[in-house]
Order: sequence, then C-alpha cells, then structure tokens
Amino acid sequence: MAGLDKETVRARALEEGFSKASFGRPDIPEAMERLKAFVAEGRHGQMGWMAERMHWRGDPSALWPEAKSVIMLAEAYTPEEDPMEAVNRPESGAISVYARNRDYHDIVKKRLKRLGRWLIEQAGTETEIKVFVDTAPVMEKPLAAKAGLGWQGKHTNLLSRDLGNWFFLGAIFTTVDFDPDPPENERCGSCRACLDACPTEAFPAPYQIDARRCVSYLTIEHHGPVDEELRGKLGNRIYGCDDCLAVCPWNKFAVAAKEIRFSARDDLISPPLEALAQLDDAAFRAKFSGSPIKRIGRDRFVRNVLYAIGNSGSPELRAVAEKLCEDADATVRDAAQWAVARLTNS
Repeated sequence: MAGLDKETVRARALEEGFSKASFGRPDIPEAMERLKAFVAEGRHGQMGWMAERMHWRGDPSALWPEAKSVIMLAEAYTPEEDPMEAVNRPESGAISVYARNRDYHDIVKKRLKRLGRWLIEQAGTETEIKVFVDTAPVMEKPLAAKAGLGWQGKHTNLLSRDLGNWFFLGAIFTTVDFDPDPPENERCGSCRACLDACPTEAFPAPYQIDARRCVSYLTIEHHGPVDEELRGKLGNRIYGCDDCLAVCPWNKFAVAAKEIRFSARDDLISPPLEALAQLDDAAFRAKFSGSPIKRIGRDRFVRNVLYAIGNSGSPELRAVAEKLCEDADATVRDAAQWAVARLTNS
C-alpha cells in the first residue's frame, strides 16, 4: 500500500471527474436517532423501505461489517440557468435540475466503480470495496457530513463551502483503513432562505423535513392522489422541486458541472404541459428513456402534469384535461377532473 495516502486517492477522484472527496468511518449513531424519530412521526409517508431497513440505514457497519472506511464523493450538477425561472412559466412544466438529462445513478456509479478498481490496484487484491449511490440503505448525507464533505443545512440537504448544494453523493465502502477527515462545522447561521422558499411548508423546523409535504416526495414517491390541500401548492412542478436548493446563498461558490450528460436537454427545460398530458405509455417510455423520470411511470407523471394544468390558470388547457377524465387509470381520472374543475372556476 506504499504511496496510497488520502491525498493520492483524493487527486485520483478529481481525475475521475468528482468534484470533492473526503474520508470517514461507517459510524453515524446520531443519525440513527434522528431516523427513528422521523419514522416514528410518520414523516416518511409511503416510503416503507425506510422503516424496514432502518437497522442498515442507521448503522452502516451492519450493512457491511468488514468496512473500515467510507470515501464520500461529490459530483457537481450545477445548472446553467436559474431553475426558479421554470416555476414562473405556468403553462410549462418545471422539472428538477437533476432529472433533465441522463439518470445520475448510472453515471455516478460507473465513476465510483472506476475509482474503486483503481483503489484495489493500488492497495492490493486483498482489498475489498462496495459502491453506493442512492439505491441502497445508506444514509449518504450524514456519512458525508461526518467525513467533512460538507454539512446538512436547514433544508436537510448537504452544503459545501466549495460546491454550494448542487451535487450528487456517492460512497465507496472499503476495507482500507484511512484516517477520517474532521467534520465540517454547520454554517447556515440565521439564514432561513430555504425554509421560507418551500411552497408546501415541508419543514416543521430547521434541519427537519416532513416528506409527506415535500414536492419531491409528492411528485416522485407518492402513489395515488395527492391531498387536495397540497395540489394547488405544487404549482407547475411535475417532477421534483429545486426551490430550497436554488435560493441557498452558498451557491455563490457552486462549481460548473464537468459531466455533459448532466446538462439539460432542450425538451426538458419548461416543456409544454399540453404535449406532456397527451403521452401514452409507449410515448412516455420513449421520451424518458435513460432518464430518472421513467421510473415513476406514465400514470404518475401525467397525474403531476394534470395538477400543473389545474394550477396554470389557463382556460385553453381545460380541453386537454377533459380528454383524460375517462383515462384508464383512476388517479389520472381524478387529477383530470380536479384540473377541469379548477379551470372552470378560475
């Protein structure tokens, strides 16, 4: 393992395209207590897997006892334009910045595997690794915070003095024993920009989130109809929400994304709601092939589009919603009828 120090690994991570790397231990007991409280209060909504896999999620060492270190990686996906501009175009859909092109899971995981293979080559074949990027019971944000990659802001997302908050997280668990980096101090101060920006008031208190009110959860994870009290607050957000991220003052330090596949596709920057509402299953799958949007399916996506149509205030879109009032999917029918009623009474 001669010559394999943390700075060598950090330099290699940057060569692979990551924006930042830090080192920690698979040990976050304080996160387990927060997770237990979150689930006990029901704030996880329909995400039953959070409760079912809590023992792994809150204790990374239980997931893989042999791991001695965790290398936390950040990859910037900073948008080229202000994402709040899309929210102000009511006849178009607002799609979260991270979902406007290729699925980041695939891109980041391949990069993690390349870095992991290099690590094994340098450290020796007896070295073992496991890589994770948001698809396993791993709490990346607390791990990254404890490793000094940044700190969890009042919006519960990770912030960095070097990167702002526009970045993906990946983790390499390894049997190599690296000294951990010191954790970063919390630097939000008295700022409440992210809390005040939330359209659905999903933050019960600073550093706490109720997923049941979060637009990202409602438009991506939530099955079935959205509570009518929240539909009007979704605006034209049809997949995810960037409001709390977009207003963070630390983004003045954000770095440009290096990966071209994170650059927004032209047809996913404020796409017309009228066209999106007319997608059948085949057209939906074709349009969003390779996109994270594909995983929610046509019905949930069109449900979101219909809520946006109902919030558009545009009588011209009522006919579009009317055509879906007899859709095969009950949730789409419900959303279409709601949209028609909103536009009729507006």
